Order: sequence, then C-alpha cells, then structure tokens
Amino acid sequence: MQRAIKKEAGDNYLKRIVVAFLAVIMMTTMLRPQIVQAASAGITIDSKDNKVPTYKAGEKKTWTFTVTNHSGNPMNNVTVTPDLGDNNDVWPFKTEMQSYQKNLGTLGTSENEKSKDVSFDFTQREDVPTSRYTLKFKIAADGQEEAEKQFYVNTTAKPEQKSDNKNNKDDKNTDNNVDNNGKGADSGYDASYQSLDAGGYSNGDAVYSGGVSDGGSDGSAASGNGSVPRVIVTGFSTDPAEVRAGSNFKLTIHLKNTSKMKVSNMLFDLAAPTEGSDEQSTSPAFLPSSGASSIYLDSIAPNGTADISIELNAKADLLQKPYSMDLSMKYEDPNATQVEGSSSISIPVKQDARFEFSDFEISPQSIAVGEEANVMCNLYNLGRIKLYNVKATFEGKNIKKSEVFIGNVESGATGSIDAMLEGKKVSDGPSKVTMTLSYEDESGNISKTTKDLTLEVTEKMDDEAVAADVPEEETQKSFPVIPVVIVVLVIAAVAAVVILKKRKKKQLAEREEEELLDELERSSEDEHQ
Repeated sequence: MQRAIKKEAGDNYLKRIVVAFLAVIMMTTMLRPQIVQAASAGITIDSKDNKVPTYKAGEKKTWTFTVTNHSGNPMNNVTVTPDLGDNNDVWPFKTEMQSYQKNLGTLGTSENEKSKDVSFDFTQREDVPTSRYTLKFKIAADGQEEAEKQFYVNTTAKPEQKSDNKNNKDDKNTDNNVDNNGKGADSGYDASYQSLDAGGYSNGDAVYSGGVSDGGSDGSAASGNGSVPRVIVTGFSTDPAEVRAGSNFKLTIHLKNTSKMKVSNMLFDLAAPTEGSDEQSTSPAFLPSSGASSIYLDSIAPNGTADISIELNAKADLLQKPYSMDLSMKYEDPNATQVEGSSSISIPVKQDARFEFSDFEISPQSIAVGEEANVMCNLYNLGRIKLYNVKATFEGKNIKKSEVFIGNVESGATGSIDAMLEGKKVSDGPSKVTMTLSYEDESGNISKTTKDLTLEVTEKMDDEAVAADVPEEETQKSFPVIPVVIVVLVIAAVAAVVILKKRKKKQLAEREEEELLDELERSSEDEHQ
C-alpha cells in the first residue's frame, strides 16, 4: 500500500515538471508580440504633401508636417525640432532664430486628436548652390526623444547676372551709326534691337587715302562736287540662317553706293576676331573655306546695290554669342582716286546642347499603390553652353505625375535629379515611366528630351496582412527567440535528468527498506507460530 502511494506521488511530481516545462515554452513564445509592440513607432512625422520642396535663393517658404500618435496612449508636451547642424553645409536656410522648436501640446488617441500639423518658415541663403540637402527633424514627448526622421529639400542657386558689356568689337554694333543699324535680311533678325544673341552691322566713314582732285586741304572733297563717294553695308544673310559652331556657312553681304557717282575697282577684306587662350588654340573665329578673305567687285552704279559672298567655317569651340567681323573697303571714284571705308557685322553663333544621363537608381523596384519609390540619376552637361531652368517631369499611367526642379547647370557641371514616385494604379508587371527633361538656352528657347525607366506597382496590402508580416521580421531582428528556446530546453532537460536520478536513488533506498521490513515481519510471524 505504501509503495502504491509513493509511486502515485512520484508520478504527480513528474507531471508537475512537465507542466512547468511547457509553461516556460509558452512564456517564451508569448514574448514575441510584446517585443514587436516595443519596437513599433509610437509617433511619426511626415511631410504633409509628400513632396520634396524646392527653394530658391532668398525665397521664404512654408513647409508643413503632420505628426501622428500611434502609441494608443495620450502623449503630452509633444515638440518638433529641426536639427540645424554645426555648419552651413548641413543647413541651407538663413538662421534667423536660436531654435525653431515647435510645441504641439497633447496628442490624444482618437482620430481627431492623434494628429496635428506643424509649419516652419524657412528662407534659403543666397550662397547656397543648386543641390539636395538632407534635413533631420526630432520629435519629443514629456522631454524624452521619441522619434527622428530625415527629409529631402532641393535648393536653387542664385541666378548669375548677365553682363551688359561686350568686347570692343561688339560695341561697334551699337555705338556707330545707330540710324543705319540693321540685320541680315534673310536671317530673320530684328534691326531695331541687338541683344547678346543678335547680329547686326555698322558703317564707318569713307575717306580718301590718296590725293584730291579739287578743293579742301583736308582731303574731304573730291570730284569737283565736294563729296566723297560712300559705300555702305545695308544688311547681310547667312546660309543656313543659323550659324552653328563647327559648321560651314555662306555669308552674303548687301552693299549700296549712296553717292551720285560710280565707284569701281572694289576690294573687300574680312577680318574675324581671334579666339583662344594660348598660341596653339588662338585662331580666327571664322576661317574662309578657300583660304582667302579678300573679295573683289568690279563696280557699283550711282545709288546702286550689289552683293558679295564668301564661304566660311565657324570654329567648333566657339561660345554661344555674336562674333564681330570687320569689313574694310577700298574703291575708286570716277577720277581714279582711291577711297577707303569700313564696316562691321556681328554674326551670332549657336552651340548645340550636349548632355548625358547616368543610369537610374530606383529604390525599391516594386511598390504598392499609395507607396513611393525614390528615383535618382545625374545630368552631365558635356556641352559649351549653360542649361537654364532645368526641370524633370515623370509621367506614367501607373504613377502620379511628379516634377523636380534642378535649376541651372553650368557647362561641364553635374545636375542631380532626385524624385519620389507614388504608385497610383496596379500595373501588369514592370511598367514604363517617362522622364521628360526641359531646359532653356540664353534666349529663353525651351528644348526637351526624354528618358524611360520601369517601375512595378502592386496591390496595396491590408492592415492585417501587414501586421502579420511585420512582427515576425521585427522580432527576428530585435529578439533571439530560437536561441532562448533552445537554452530553456537544455536547462529543463538537465534539471529533469538530475531530478530523475535523485528520484531513482530515493526509490531504491525505499525499496531496500521495505524489503528489510518485510523480512522482519516474516521473521516475527514465524516466531509466533
């Protein structure tokens, strides 16, 4: 009987060990949701319109954020503080206050109370280049830091001031003989105004270079009528109408004899300005295709007109601007007296824009509807002209239209294109997104080019699916569940072995004691018999 009772007690003891072991495993498993809860963000801050703001030099702009309480408990004394950094390389705005901290008060738990907007007024510094900055904003509640997030902001450098001064040769186009200023008739030029990219001409005075036949000791009269025959330039044209650097063109100059006498034996010589910084590169901006810059014309009748033409080549490394050419004239009046005159023409030269794009960096390659992907690439200006007001527009049937302003890109410089693309509609696999790059030249003419990329837009996951996926991932990263379970199992097994050995030893001792008692009982019974 005693043996049965003791056996039952031992079995119950073993059952208690197993139950305790199972309880340990269950408690370890239950740690997972607690860890996930601790790892989840209690409060968040987001840019209200989800756009990367673009600032200009000296421009004051309001930037609005939305702060949301996700903790499930009220949060008091919530503050938002931008990190100004330690130097100007971190903070692109004017530092007008010691602290830009904003206090939002209390964020509750209801839908109407858990979110609040906060706005900051920033003014971009004048010395900031066209670039992208990463700014840090911190959120605190009751004096304890709760969250931190980084945001992008695009800056635009201060536009360069265009000089109103031209070189000495270009000044001739506006300073001399304003009444006769004009432009090539076939080139579409406006004769009333000359800008940096305008062409034109001006005429000098005609003078005798030889002896005089009659009157005036200063050589200002001749031919018996007291006048000097004068030949002027009335215009010019180029074929093609737009002269581009590195190309050949035909220059035709229109002449008129303004006097009442015939001029003859006319010799014209064209001299283009030299361009270059050293002896090896210095050469005339325009070179005659035939190698000769002189043109001969037999005669021009009184009040008559005539044209002279020459084939020229524009150097490939010319900047986009007008280049002045001096035209010297020598001719004779009816008395064979030599007369000299001069004129100047200004020929605009165009440079073709040349640039390349780097490969797109897309992160992530696939997004759900409502989510965003970051798209980045570089623009390399390989040409000799500056690109003005560069802008990139991203369009596709599965995304929301997005625009990014890059600003001005100097010759030889690099522009950064950084955009956030939001999924709008589910795509059938990777879908095409077209980036359209637009820019202006010095005249304000707009040009465009395109580059394509692919982006996949998937169905948006519901909250339950997201909640089911996130805990496992976060738990695996934040708490080593499996190693803990293994350690617990090992400890429990060792404890069970030790307990069983002690139990077995105790049972053996009890069994020997019982056998001894049985023998004594039998001996006692034999004696009584």
